[in-house]
Amino acid sequence: MTATSPRLKHEVKDLALAPLGRQRIEWAGREMPVLRQIRDRFAQEKPFAGIRLVACCHVTTETANLAIALKAGGADAVLIASNPLSTQDDVAACLVTDYEIPVFAIKGEDNETYNRHVQIALDHRPNIIIDDGCDVVATLVKERQEQLADIIGTTEETTTGIVRLRAMFKDGVLSFPAVNVNDADTKHFFDNRYGTGQSTLDGIIRATNILLAGKTLVVVGYGWCGKGTALRARGLGANVIVTEIDPIKAIEAVMDGFRVLPMAEAAPLGDLFITVTGNKHVIRGEHFDVMKDGAIVCNSGHFDIEIDLKALGAKATEVKTVRPFTEEYRLQNGKSVVVLGEGRLINLAAAEGHPSAVMDMSFANQALGCEYLVKNKGKLEPGIHAIPTEVDQEIARLKLQAMGIKIDTLTLEQIEYINSWTSGT
Repeated sequence: MTATSPRLKHEVKDLALAPLGRQRIEWAGREMPVLRQIRDRFAQEKPFAGIRLVACCHVTTETANLAIALKAGGADAVLIASNPLSTQDDVAACLVTDYEIPVFAIKGEDNETYNRHVQIALDHRPNIIIDDGCDVVATLVKERQEQLADIIGTTEETTTGIVRLRAMFKDGVLSFPAVNVNDADTKHFFDNRYGTGQSTLDGIIRATNILLAGKTLVVVGYGWCGKGTALRARGLGANVIVTEIDPIKAIEAVMDGFRVLPMAEAAPLGDLFITVTGNKHVIRGEHFDVMKDGAIVCNSGHFDIEIDLKALGAKATEVKTVRPFTEEYRLQNGKSVVVLGEGRLINLAAAEGHPSAVMDMSFANQALGCEYLVKNKGKLEPGIHAIPTEVDQEIARLKLQAMGIKIDTLTLEQIEYINSWTSGT
């Protein structure tokens, strides 16, 4: 049931969950020293004073720490969920009760509610949008043209969202700058590889309690998320098969020691399938037909379109929930296929998402990306802009410092050498 408050407009499950949420937010904050340093600076400098900000993100303990940092910097912020199953209800309650941040997010909300929350976010008339999948920006461009003049820019941290932004720019409808947080080195090298790799398997294990050792596990896609998932699955003893459409990524998977097959050949072999492509219907009807009885399929890409659940439903004679976030489809051929998390992000549907330590760098990029947009208001051309290299490196430096790790610096002789073309063999 949606809670109400006389102090603050919001839609969360239950404000009474706030004390637990606060404990968990503070626990996550212990593993986020880079964002904490940024928050402390923001509190002094107030870079977002007078800025209306909307964040469409997974409402987790890590996102809460980002929202708190942005508010410390003076932002008038509203937070909505970027995925109906990723909200942590106690976290949402705490942000409303303890930090007076308007939150519109309830775990398990239906699509109608989710879309209504996007409209509520746009009613805030944001100057900055932090997006996770580009839904808010796309809705703004399609339905709220009169608000485009208010926009300073947006930041985007998903591959799916960047693909959409590039398509928007190609079509000539992206009329403001977008900061590509997703491709920052301190984001995709770590968040996608180590974060997705660990949290995906965490979600699968929580949903099913299966033993991965000895299982044949099919990773669909070998981008950074696929690499991390395959690496961690092998570490737990799974026999990993990779499917790919990109020949360079396919040969990389081969040379990393994985078996590479087309999906048509992998489908009869797999005990467990994980999609991480960002594309549509990479597991389809013809694949379900040849899967083993009891094969498990799940998704760790952004949207719930990677597995063709409509085709699977058409083949089913019965669908039943056998565990939380675990549904068994009994097929007409007598076999069953098990779907985890309704085909949505399994690491957030059944678990808690990425570990805080890796989100520390991702959300540091988000915070500094927003600051970059504000500092360069009116100077950046419409289109997609990379996080400045010096910002990326500063985040890495702060992370190393927090970990107590020191690295070398160049000597004057080395600096002279790498900046000269006259020295040789």
